[in-house]
Amino acid sequence: MFLLNGSPINIYAPYTTAEGVTYPHLRDANIRAELGVTEVPDPVRADDRFYWDGDVNNPKMLEDRLEVDKDGNPMWIPIWDEATQSMVDSNVQMVTRGLKYTWIQQVKQTANSMLSQSDWYVVRKSEKNVDIPADIVTKRDAIRAECDRLETAITACTDVAALIAVVGNQGWPRDGII
Repeated sequence: MFLLNGSPINIYAPYTTAEGVTYPHLRDANIRAELGVTEVPDPVRADDRFYWDGDVNNPKMLEDRLEVDKDGNPMWIPIWDEATQSMVDSNVQMVTRGLKYTWIQQVKQTANSMLSQSDWYVVRKSEKNVDIPADIVTKRDAIRAECDRLETAITACTDVAALIAVVGNQGWPRDGII
């Protein structure tokens, strides 16, 4: 990124100085130096999975939040009432899910997806009493153990940085089951 007097400038676009000198572009390093254009690294955008608008100062909510109206009263999930032909409040309070919930669900989905590849061994054991190969049992146990470890670690996170560290250090078995 290039800056002139602290403001971003496009070095590929025409530029006119305060004195009226026009340059077709500022790609030449000597011209940029003469005008006082400086190059700075592009700002690093924070991961949108964890921060709003890529702003590290604007983390997403970690915990679930029960929703309330402006007066602090619980907000209920609306449902269709056939008798009145209108929407009415249910007895289930609205919840906005936090990052912990979202990541735990993702971890469980990953484990389920990995386990589903070898579920047929379990069905075969149930239907035909054919033993599940030991290496398959070991891999399935490793998948469940990693799921449990991640769920516990995610639950224990007290801030977004800790959550990023946990989800960045997943240890799923690498080789396929089938």
